[in-house]
Amino acid sequence: MATIFISTGEVSGDLQGALLVEALYRQGRQQGLDLEILALGGQRMADAGATLLGQTTGIGSVGLFEALPFVLPTLKIQEQVKRYLRQNPPDLIILIDYMGPNLSIGGYLRRHLPQVPIVYYIAPQLWVWSQNQRDTQKVAEITDLLLAIFPEEARYFGEHQVNVNWVGHPLIDRMQGFPSRSQARVKLGIPEDQKAIALMPASRRQELKYLMPVMFAAAQQIQQKLPEVKFWIPLSLAEFREPIERAIADFKLNATLVDDQVQEVLAGADLAICKSGTVNLELALLDVPQVVMYRLNALTAWIARYIVKLSLPYVSPANLVEMKPIVPEFLQEQATPEALSESALELLLNPQIRQETLQGYSQMRQALGQPGVCDRAATAILEFWRSAQD
Repeated sequence: MATIFISTGEVSGDLQGALLVEALYRQGRQQGLDLEILALGGQRMADAGATLLGQTTGIGSVGLFEALPFVLPTLKIQEQVKRYLRQNPPDLIILIDYMGPNLSIGGYLRRHLPQVPIVYYIAPQLWVWSQNQRDTQKVAEITDLLLAIFPEEARYFGEHQVNVNWVGHPLIDRMQGFPSRSQARVKLGIPEDQKAIALMPASRRQELKYLMPVMFAAAQQIQQKLPEVKFWIPLSLAEFREPIERAIADFKLNATLVDDQVQEVLAGADLAICKSGTVNLELALLDVPQVVMYRLNALTAWIARYIVKLSLPYVSPANLVEMKPIVPEFLQEQATPEALSESALELLLNPQIRQETLQGYSQMRQALGQPGVCDRAATAILEFWRSAQD
């Protein structure tokens, strides 16, 4: 029996963690290896077979002030899991994204369980936004093997003397199970001639405050110009249902909120207006044009811009892969209802602009690797663990 501990957080980390858990069990069976997987994560990882030591999908945030309500819950979970792992050392540790907590957990385990190898899968995007070498050095110090999902990520960490293996992006695997556009629209009951727009406002509580009102105001403007349009909103967390339903009513949107047909909503949409994140790549792989937005607390944004002097080339993964503007992005004060609705209508109604987006998607796919990513990652992890035993 080999015990593996996986640490991740937020909705996207739970998804990626679940895909990896399934692949680890699959590869373990093929190799005759009996695995026990413990995790910090969410329901998807639990459904995939991991035993949760803590629930972390609901305590994520972006920004300084936005993170304050989650500091104590995060520290509490960290202390509990550190204490448990020190008393019950696993055979292998896997960190997935979730930079702040994972650097803390990884540093603690490196000091107190130096004999246990640590793999970082889906590392922090330091190759995009790192302003200094401290965080990169921290990743290098705690990581025995880094499994990169982007070629540029592999190059960056390789240059910093990290043992790197590029496996590709796990969404390539997940997309194999998505329905076709026609299948999705039939299941949702969307007529072929109706314009369907997906709205993706929030996977973190702060986004209900800073993103949703702007996004829904943009949807309202689109609805005024195209009364026949229908909006579809996948529910990321059950606790968001009531505020989203209230906002739909307040903005008088012709919208349906769904909580168990996320894939159908994405695959069946003619367009999406969404926050930046993993969903941008999902939409790109489905050939669905999108408008991306993000907003933070105004003071957080000011500190990032003028004190930290953080400069990001792009925030959407769809643009970061090729480091060029494949999809339109609107950040902070640029993310207005007028800007979002205008860009959305162009993508929806202008065939040339729509086609340019699809061509950009086609180029971007080449940098995401071939199917079998999760199994390649699981195989690399288990082979690395076996070699560490020799």
